[in-house]
Amino acid sequence: QVQLVESGGGLLRSGGSLRLSCAASADSFEDYVVGWFRQAPGKEREGVSCISQRGENTDYSDAVKGRFTVFRDNPKNMVYLQMDNLKPEDTAVYYCASYVDAAPSPSLSMLEDEYEYWGQGTQVTVSS
Repeated sequence: QVQLVESGGGLLRSGGSLRLSCAASADSFEDYVVGWFRQAPGKEREGVSCISQRGENTDYSDAVKGRFTVFRDNPKNMVYLQMDNLKPEDTAVYYCASYVDAAPSPSLSMLEDEYEYWGQGTQVTVSS
């Protein structure tokens, strides 16, 4: 069983930056793909970004591409989402999620159904 705990959310103004952290309790964390998802009020949850097991590959939704950066520190069992130039439409609860893929080749997915483990979420609110 893997536990994920997000932190770093908060309230800030448009144009600001925030870094979210995701702490994982997992053995062999280098075998886990990690994704970030978000859910705004009244909207469905959507994929934001994902990172392959050892950080070789990353992917972003069109809405955040060029503004968000995902990276990981496997020895510390941590994944981060650096969010720059935040906009009011980025307001949402942000979740990190993971699934295991021990294959030697890097894996990526922005599909919710692929993810087995989820954190409790952290709120990000961006005012105009």
